[in-house]
Amino acid sequence: MGSLSVSGEVATVTVEKIGGIDETTVKVPPGVTVLRGRNATNRTSFLQAVMAAHGSEWASVKGDADQGHVELSLGEETYSRTLTRTDGGVVGSGLGLLTDPTVADLFAFLLEDNEARRAVERGEDLREIIMRPVDVASIHRQIRAAEQRKEEIDEELDRIASLKRDFPDLERQRADLRDEIAETRDELQHVEERIDERDVDFQTTQENRDELETALDELQATRSELKRVRNDIQSEQESISALRDERGSLAVERSGLPESPDERLETLQSDIERLRERKRELSEYTTRLQNVIGFNEELLAGEHREITDAIDAKPESVGDITDQLYQGSKTTCWTCGSRVKPDRIESTLQSMRDHLQETVTEIDDIEDELDELTDQRDEIAETRTRAQELTATIDEVDTEIERRQTTVVDLRERRNNLSARVEELEERVTSLRTEEFDEVLELHTKANELELELDQLESERDEVSEEIADIESEIRRNDELVAQREEVVDELIDLRSRIDRLEAEATDQFNEKMDDLLDILSYGNIERIWIERTDTPDDPVHNSDDSVTGSTFTLHVVRSTDGGTVYEDTVAHLSESEREVTGLVFALAGYLVHDVYEDVPFMLLDSLEAIDSARIASLVEYFAEYPSYLVVALLPEDAQALPEKYNRITEI
Repeated sequence: MGSLSVSGEVATVTVEKIGGIDETTVKVPPGVTVLRGRNATNRTSFLQAVMAAHGSEWASVKGDADQGHVELSLGEETYSRTLTRTDGGVVGSGLGLLTDPTVADLFAFLLEDNEARRAVERGEDLREIIMRPVDVASIHRQIRAAEQRKEEIDEELDRIASLKRDFPDLERQRADLRDEIAETRDELQHVEERIDERDVDFQTTQENRDELETALDELQATRSELKRVRNDIQSEQESISALRDERGSLAVERSGLPESPDERLETLQSDIERLRERKRELSEYTTRLQNVIGFNEELLAGEHREITDAIDAKPESVGDITDQLYQGSKTTCWTCGSRVKPDRIESTLQSMRDHLQETVTEIDDIEDELDELTDQRDEIAETRTRAQELTATIDEVDTEIERRQTTVVDLRERRNNLSARVEELEERVTSLRTEEFDEVLELHTKANELELELDQLESERDEVSEEIADIESEIRRNDELVAQREEVVDELIDLRSRIDRLEAEATDQFNEKMDDLLDILSYGNIERIWIERTDTPDDPVHNSDDSVTGSTFTLHVVRSTDGGTVYEDTVAHLSESEREVTGLVFALAGYLVHDVYEDVPFMLLDSLEAIDSARIASLVEYFAEYPSYLVVALLPEDAQALPEKYNRITEI
């Protein structure tokens, strides 16, 4: 059933320094391979090596080595990993067959301490183990994201529906505007015709009319200019007020800065340089002192024998007869060549160490003082810089205020001149206007108003037309959004039911396979062993957080008496053999639910001694259907019950 391209390929496993294995190479053909042997024959160590080749960390390094190595050749691919012993345990490196071996460790590598296999015996949460490889938190996040997308699409569809409701009103508005535009054009045409008639009938001189029109044009332009100048004066005055407020704030900040005389800054800088020089001298001194101490410690430890031999070889360093008598308990002083007891040198060294520590402490004190003085210097420098910045900014603001005040004076003079000119022009227009000419002017004014109104109506009509075109475009998106919403709803249904499907499939697989094996293995009075899945109120499908909660898996044991009475029993009353089989079937259910066979070609079985030989043979035959390679570690007497067609390995 495996999806890997390994059908018919012989796997080669090369192992060095793993478990109890020193070095070995084992070829494993597809199908069932039986590791036959007594205990302590490296069968489990080989299984651990296979696990390590897949990327698992459940392997140990040989006791007399710091590193182990395993290599798995499968088809055209080779996977190589190194296991290194560290203080925190064994750490693996290299490229294994799996990036994440979690599902394989749980459901394919069924050694004695396999967690899924032991879950039944220990009464652990079966659902948690089955669902552990599933990133429930990620599913929650995907559900929330899909719900957000659906909400956004619904809001967009509601908006389009609202636009559809507004659409008829907009069309009526556009039609009304078209009618109003037509009426305004007719009225404008009528006014223009009257103007033409009055121009023909009006017998004023062309010179008078030209002069009046010129005066009116100048009056209008002068009034516009006067209005603009008044606005400019107001704007400049507001700017001056804002600048004065800014200057006040800057002045307050500057006055609040502490005094920072140059003498204090110079003193601090001098102290800093003096302490830095002292620190440098002490650092060099401690380095030399450390070298002397280290060299003497090495001499006391027996290193640098060439130096002590050279000193001992000089006649003048022999010393007196008493020193020679006690030579075995003394050592040579490399500075003077005399023989002294090691304790005296050690005492001197300790004094030097104490002095070294005092010097290091002095350096630490200097560093603390340096930090404090540097902070003070930097603070004063920052204050001086800020004061300079504030002074410069205040000067700039003063300059700007002065410039704007000058501008205001000029503008006020300009305003006074324009006001006087307006009065002159108004008097001039009054002297030139006649009753007949006023009527013509009113017609021209009316024509101008109608033209302006016509422009506004046409602009409003264009805006409504654009809005109608936008709505038509949005309405055309409706079908696309409906299709997107259906896709999101389908995605939500899939996400919300994914956990439920996995749980249901897990219980179904367990119950089906358990029924099969109970029938095959014929366990006495056991009628059925099955898992009941019950929903709980805090089903994760409907949770808004990332907690991994959901249904409850309850394992039931149903027995029958010799008289045919059926009753509920407990897992605790199962025999060791029955519990082992139940644990293995539970692991198999996880193996099938998570499609482990698609990525993991090997299934490993170990520690089956609690099951009798005949049942082991049936169990192996049943499990052999699923993986490409099923490797089983068995005792010799149990291996005899398996068919001869299975590959056997007796030495590792």
